[in-house]
Amino acid sequence: MPTRRNMCLLWLLLLLHVCEGAFRVDLFKSTAQPREGDVRLVGSKSPAVGRVEVYHDSKWGTVCDDGWDMAEAQVVCRQLHFPGAKSFDIGQDYGQVTGPIWLDDIQCNGNEKHLFNCGFKGWGVTDCTHKEDVGVTCETEDTSLGDRRHLLDHTFSLSDDLGKTFDDQRGCNFLIVAKSASGNKMQNGTLEMLETQICAHKIMLSQFPLFNATEDISSITVDVSLSCRPYFSSFIRYLYTRKINVTLSSVQCIHWMASKFGVKQLVEDTTRLFTQVLPEDPLFHTQLSLYKYAEETGDLVLRENCIQYLAWNFVNLTTSPAWADISAELFGLILSRSDVVVPDEFFLLQSVESWITERGNATSLKSQVDLLNRIRFPMIAVEKLYALEVNSSLYSTHQKLYHDNMLKAFQFNVLLLSNLLSNPKFDNAEEDYQPRLYTDSWSIAVTPNHQIRTFSTPIHNSLIFQGKKAGWGLGIFTSQYQCSNQGLRCKSLPMVRLRPQSDYSRYKVIFHNRLLLMCQGKYICEVQGFKDDVGYISENSTVGLSYPCPDNNYTYRFVVRPEYILA
Repeated sequence: MPTRRNMCLLWLLLLLHVCEGAFRVDLFKSTAQPREGDVRLVGSKSPAVGRVEVYHDSKWGTVCDDGWDMAEAQVVCRQLHFPGAKSFDIGQDYGQVTGPIWLDDIQCNGNEKHLFNCGFKGWGVTDCTHKEDVGVTCETEDTSLGDRRHLLDHTFSLSDDLGKTFDDQRGCNFLIVAKSASGNKMQNGTLEMLETQICAHKIMLSQFPLFNATEDISSITVDVSLSCRPYFSSFIRYLYTRKINVTLSSVQCIHWMASKFGVKQLVEDTTRLFTQVLPEDPLFHTQLSLYKYAEETGDLVLRENCIQYLAWNFVNLTTSPAWADISAELFGLILSRSDVVVPDEFFLLQSVESWITERGNATSLKSQVDLLNRIRFPMIAVEKLYALEVNSSLYSTHQKLYHDNMLKAFQFNVLLLSNLLSNPKFDNAEEDYQPRLYTDSWSIAVTPNHQIRTFSTPIHNSLIFQGKKAGWGLGIFTSQYQCSNQGLRCKSLPMVRLRPQSDYSRYKVIFHNRLLLMCQGKYICEVQGFKDDVGYISENSTVGLSYPCPDNNYTYRFVVRPEYILA
């Protein structure tokens, strides 16, 4: 039975009168007009299912089934920012279609960025009918996770009666018109617009000033992208109920709507859901796209999550199709971090050099200098430094930069700490003298059922410690029995331990070690430190894991990070 408070609110809604005036906001304005080569799926309620259509010469047209297979379906789904394709169909009834058949005899390898990058006869060259049009069903999430719904519930004391009020449109006095450009042109040359009307209540929208639901404004027109149109009504209903079901295929649309209308709590919760999206694209197009999106919306949390994921999985990024698309700005942000996971610092230098070389004149000399100056030359092995003058593709272009940084690195490698400290130019806190997460010679990867109990690493990467080794004992504890058997008290499980087998402080070296969790052998989902040589693993059910890992199927990589002690 409705409470007295809610009955009063309902009466207020019913008594409000419709006022004159209108207001317009461009939501997703940048995506309203399709571009040459864009693809879309039409004829289904799901944004991940439908007839494949491609935009060419200001018209949407279909694709014939000749030569069509899963490779082509994968290209379409990834171009639409889905993880991949589940299946394809031919001649399925997705509603009436009268446009041209743009593509026929298409041949894709499966890794193309756009459908028009594949081979085909030529635009509009076909002997097909629309009975041979192809459709696809895209993956909306990793099949091991499923496209499950995430209920974001911010109801607090709000009643479900308000949701019924929205559904029934009782006493509504504010019209919201959502318009989406279909991409087709009308006979008069204007774009065809699809329209959805929602009758809402000013008293509910008045909490969000960007709706401009003031006394003298009675309506608002919102430009919504075609892909986000199915979710707009659910977003408006959330303003009444504070509850909404969000899937990983709808999260970006919900986030954008919440950002544009200042619904802060919904922005924060959908931002957290993006961490489940990031690991799903092994080709890294999604991660780069979300970084650009975070920049556009000013979402600093999402921006950091994208950069962090790319830093942790940098090696995979360099071999992905998206590697050529990374911007100099984003590359610089990754290089400025100490949590970049790479075999060694020389690998980073080679990555920078190859990226600049492959782009030719597309990268300005200023940007080249900025990227190269972010390389930590003192962390590069001496034998590789010696060979730079001969082997580096950029040495002759930036000879002074290389010379100065190599001199700095040689001094660090051959001088004792006492000599370095007497040099006013030496600052141990400077990033150039701090290691990243190096995996060659400095780490070991084990599974939970490992038999390895010890391993060794160099004490420090400086040349003066050459030949000196540090021994390490490691353990992974998944049961209290294992803990008690080692005389340990495990506060939670799993617990890991990494401890030195000797005191190495006499070398003026201290260790800030890290544990990397590799999920299913595919991506790094967590990086954490040790406290008193012990670390506790956060499962997916807790807030501690940065990115989800199905079935908690981890490989543990212990990484040793030595630094000089100044005191």
